[in-house]
Amino acid sequence: MEQRRERPPNDGRRRGRPRQAPLPPQARRRAGGDGRGHGYGGGRLAGQSAGAGEARSGTAGGRLPNPRLTGLGSGLFCAVAMFLLGCLDQVLFGASPAVYGVLFLPVCALTALWVRDGDVLSAPVVLPIAFAVGLLPVAEGGGLLDRLMGLVTGLATQAGWLYGGTLAAGVIVLARRVRWVRRRRRRG
Repeated sequence: MEQRRERPPNDGRRRGRPRQAPLPPQARRRAGGDGRGHGYGGGRLAGQSAGAGEARSGTAGGRLPNPRLTGLGSGLFCAVAMFLLGCLDQVLFGASPAVYGVLFLPVCALTALWVRDGDVLSAPVVLPIAFAVGLLPVAEGGGLLDRLMGLVTGLATQAGWLYGGTLAAGVIVLARRVRWVRRRRRRG
């Protein structure tokens, strides 16, 4: 006859807690430095002291944001940012293409800087799409066909801003990619 084995009741304690795998650097910064996810260390790695900006302000909030977006996230970020900037340009400056082009440049730089290392090559690809999305509110025309014609005209006449921003992002991306590849070769 088969007998059933019963487990002892679980009182919530663990015996011999397993060792956790080390976290990647980004997670260690958020976890507080020890890599186990306990506490909040103000975004510093273990053993790092506060920087000059943090020492003056007395808080960890003195640092600039350093988000890491996926390829899709960077595409969504720059498309939404350019659409909102296009709407802002329409309201404040009467759809000035020059203002829109100038506003495109910082979005290009931020997208290239904020995309994570593994997806860094996607930044120059999504920027022209975001430029076109942001041109929708700036494009002249009342109806759908007029707006589409204004979009094509805007892309043709503002190609300098488009190429310049994409080129700037490409340079940033290539520099980051070279640095990333060198770091990986040194590690293993």
